[in-house]
Amino acid sequence: MSAAISVNRNTVRAVQRREILMLLGFLAVIWATTAALSPRFLTPANLSDILIQAAPLGFVVIGQMIVIIVRGLDLSVASIMATVAVLSTSLIDSTAAIFAVGLLLGGLIGAVNGYLVAFRHVTPFLATLATMIVLQGIRFGYTGGAPGGSLPETFRWLATGNIVGVPVALIALGIVACAVHWLLERTVFGRRLKLYGDSPEAAYMTGAPTRFLVMMAFVISGVMAAFAGLFLVGYVGIVDNWTGRGYELDSIAAAVIGGAALSGGKGTVPGVLLAALILVSLFNIVVILGLSIELQLVIKGTLIILAAAVYMKRAQT
Repeated sequence: MSAAISVNRNTVRAVQRREILMLLGFLAVIWATTAALSPRFLTPANLSDILIQAAPLGFVVIGQMIVIIVRGLDLSVASIMATVAVLSTSLIDSTAAIFAVGLLLGGLIGAVNGYLVAFRHVTPFLATLATMIVLQGIRFGYTGGAPGGSLPETFRWLATGNIVGVPVALIALGIVACAVHWLLERTVFGRRLKLYGDSPEAAYMTGAPTRFLVMMAFVISGVMAAFAGLFLVGYVGIVDNWTGRGYELDSIAAAVIGGAALSGGKGTVPGVLLAALILVSLFNIVVILGLSIELQLVIKGTLIILAAAVYMKRAQT
């Protein structure tokens, strides 16, 4: 039995490595093609912008992947981003306190989602859709439609600054990504998450706390969305009621393209981060080449279709 499990794990890892190599190849192709069309694309300033812009989506897609692993979806991530940004920056003027309150709020919202799904048996789609709408109402009611939070200089630096040429936002994402990767690959909690995604019944039979696993997946997603919202408003420089708009679909598309299976049980941090970088790079290319900004919507729609096609092909193999 143990030998069969070991062989299966090796097979899964080989497939994951192949998918990551394919994503790296695709990223290299689009970067090389764009660089040939516009030398400005590979300038240090533009590459730094791409990496900084990729950080918020990177945080969100990590959380979305965790939820997808346990057979869920989180449609509330963009609303969490905006709500956390609006409330935390309007109530507090200390960078450390803004992050502490923001992450706590994101975790609490994620816990509500997790409770509805794990304990009240509401489908993830409906639970997170309802949370998204409720948060939108709370946010607009609180601000009257015109948020007015302040951003400390250190807060702005965390989102836009760099250390020896490396964006601080990217360093923060790297630390979080390494921690989540370790959690998934090296801990009992991570193995149980994937086991639940593969077979909830098998996870229950092994004594795994299945409700707790699902709830914690949504808590992690909420915390990741909070991180993303704070870094995004720091980068943009203003607090807006629509911060993160569209990130729910972008994160789902990036997660599936990056190797997460909507049927559950599969997903890697490197894969989804590469997919997020590909999405952000494509959006940047539209601007660099002077194409119509509406083309971004076409690209997003096409990539969502591509993500669905990739998922269907993976499900049939």
